[in-house]
Amino acid sequence: MGRSQPKLLTRAINQGTPLIDGDKAVFLWKGRRPPKLIGDFTEWEDGTPAEMSRIAPGVWTYELLVPSDAYIEYAFMDGIERFPDPFNSRKVLNRLGKANNFFYLPEGKPTPLADRRKGVSRGKLIRYVIEGSRLESMVGGKRVIYLYQPPTTEPCPLIVVMDRREYLRWVHLPNIVDNLIVEKRIRPVALAMVTSDERSRNVEYACSEATVGFLINSVIPLSQENLNLVGIKALPGAYGLLGASMGGLMALYAALRFPQIFGHVLSQSGAFSSETFDYVVFDLIRFSNIQLPKMWIDVGQYDYQGLITANQRMHELLISKHCEVLYRQYYAGHNFSAWRDDVWRGLEYLYKRG
Repeated sequence: MGRSQPKLLTRAINQGTPLIDGDKAVFLWKGRRPPKLIGDFTEWEDGTPAEMSRIAPGVWTYELLVPSDAYIEYAFMDGIERFPDPFNSRKVLNRLGKANNFFYLPEGKPTPLADRRKGVSRGKLIRYVIEGSRLESMVGGKRVIYLYQPPTTEPCPLIVVMDRREYLRWVHLPNIVDNLIVEKRIRPVALAMVTSDERSRNVEYACSEATVGFLINSVIPLSQENLNLVGIKALPGAYGLLGASMGGLMALYAALRFPQIFGHVLSQSGAFSSETFDYVVFDLIRFSNIQLPKMWIDVGQYDYQGLITANQRMHELLISKHCEVLYRQYYAGHNFSAWRDDVWRGLEYLYKRG
C-alpha cells in the first residue's frame, strides 16, 4: 500500500486530475490539510461538501463513481473561499464569474457541432439595440438583441433564445445551427437571441408579463422586419423558444401565453419550481385548455435535486395532458457547457428536416 501511494501523486503531476480508472474519478490534494470538495455531485455549496481522506503524509484523495460519458464541474473550497484544482488546467467560468475545473469521462466529449468548420456556409448574425417606451417596465430600459439569418433563401421558423450572452459565448449556438443545417439534420431556422438584465434576471424570467410583452411587441416585429421568416398567420405555432434554468421556465410560460405564435419549446434544466412553490406554468397546464407546444425537456443527473424533481413532474403532467414531449436526463450538472453539448438533440427533435 505504502509503495503505491507515491504513484498516485506522480500520476497526478504527470497526467493531471482527477485520475480516471474505469468508472472511478480520483481527486487528489497535496498539503498539510485538505480543503472541501464541491461540484455538480454535491449540489455545490447547497449540498454537503465531499470530505477528502488522508492516504499518506500530506496526500489526500476523494473517489467518485461516475458513468463513462459524464461531464463534471467542480472546485475546492476552504471556508467561503473557492479555488481551482492545482493539478487540473481545464477551467471554465460559470455565470457568476467564478472559475470551475471540469473533466469528461472517456466516452464523453464536447460536441463538435459547436466548432466553426471550414467550408460550411454560415448564417448572418446582426446586433440590434431595442430601447424606448416599450421597455420602461424593465431594468435598464434597453436590450441588445442578436438576429441570426441562416444561409438559405427559404422562409424559416424563428426560435427566440433566452440568455443571449451565454448561448453566444459558451454554447456557440449559431455554429451549432449552421452545422446541423448543412448536415441536413434540421430544417433552416432563424434565431432571435435576447437577454435579461443581470440585476433582475430572476424577476424578468419568473413568468413575467413584462417579458412576454417585450417578446411580442418588440422582438417578434424586429425579427419579422429583418429576417426571412415563415408567416405566423399561415403557420400558427411555427416559432419556438429556447432557454436554460429560469430561461427554460420563461420559454414555457411565453409559449403558454401565446400558443398561436410559439408552438415549440426547448427547455434545458427548466426552473419550473422554486424551493417552496411551483411556478404558475403548472397550474396553466393543469387547469386550462391552452394548446400545448411540442416540447423537449432535458436536465442533468447531477443538477440540483429540486430541479430534477420539478422537470420529472413537469414531464409527467405534460404526458397526462397528451402533450407531444420528449424528456431526457444525462450525466452532467447545471451549466452552459452541459447545455451546449445537449442542445442539438432538442433542435433535431423539434425541427427535424422532414
